[in-house]
Amino acid sequence: MGYRVAVVGATGAVGREMLNILEELEFPVDKLHAIASRNSLGVEVGWKSGVVKCEDLEQFDFSKVDVVLMSAGGAISKIWSPKIGAAGPMVIDNSSTWRMDPDVPLIVPEVNPDAVLDARKNIIANPNCSTIQLVVALKPLHDAARIKRVVVATYQSVSGAGAKGMDELWEQTKGVFVLGPPEPKLFPKQIAFNVIPYIGTFRDDGYTDEEAKMWMETHKMLDPDIALTVTCVRVPVMVGHSEAVNVEFHEPLDEDDARDILREAPGVMVIDKRDSTGYITAKEAQGEHAVYVSRIRADTTVRYGLSMWVVSDNLRKGAALNAVQIAELLHERGLIGQKALA
Repeated sequence: MGYRVAVVGATGAVGREMLNILEELEFPVDKLHAIASRNSLGVEVGWKSGVVKCEDLEQFDFSKVDVVLMSAGGAISKIWSPKIGAAGPMVIDNSSTWRMDPDVPLIVPEVNPDAVLDARKNIIANPNCSTIQLVVALKPLHDAARIKRVVVATYQSVSGAGAKGMDELWEQTKGVFVLGPPEPKLFPKQIAFNVIPYIGTFRDDGYTDEEAKMWMETHKMLDPDIALTVTCVRVPVMVGHSEAVNVEFHEPLDEDDARDILREAPGVMVIDKRDSTGYITAKEAQGEHAVYVSRIRADTTVRYGLSMWVVSDNLRKGAALNAVQIAELLHERGLIGQKALA
């Protein structure tokens, strides 16, 4: 049995990746609808061995589909996700709009799969890309030794800012070798051959909203008692987010046991040899499904501590793949095509 599936925002980078992953994972699709704004009406996007033409968001009848993958931005999601959910299908939303709504579950299937039962608005939220890879790595360690505190520095690729971010890096990089890089448009400072310790907008406490997302989402999905502090950094990498993660535990956990636990954890690949190439980089993670963990080592400055390096493709596990895995979870539990719980 297959489903009627709509991808909203099908012309964007994440929307196109959703189409690719639906095919790669062989999700049971009987009918696929590519949905976009009226400006993209009729635009063709790849689907399996052919193409489908985009349909207009404002004219589409969502009551005729079973599940909707939404990747059209927060402003559109705020208006349309509740409308679509009320029409019957389950909405898996990739924006930040619904993540902290108490009636909307925030889900990473490897971390909190049972939360799918709490979708009272027929909306499930996809977490922030940097949070997803973090909690996939933290969950099995938390189960083993209870995490007390986490310190994270992210190294986030320009694709996290969309196609415009990738274009800006490309144009600035070319310009460095010709007439000089063009002035920044999307990013506040030059991103080519640079790093920018600022993503999102500043809050009153000096953190950015991108940094706050990581601890709020981790608290919602994993454990509200974990203390977590974050510095988010944009780096001149096209695809793939990296994180330097320091973890303090309530209970002892040595590096060898942690390495074994992570090797057995769902969604995790451990690449950890102590030589010059025995770790994973963002470039190597590009196009892959896993969350990669390297550089696992003891932190001897605290009683029970570990440091590690966590890398994943932010367009895949950080967005499109996680959304499709949520759809798979709904399929496995027989929840697609049913009204959400009252």
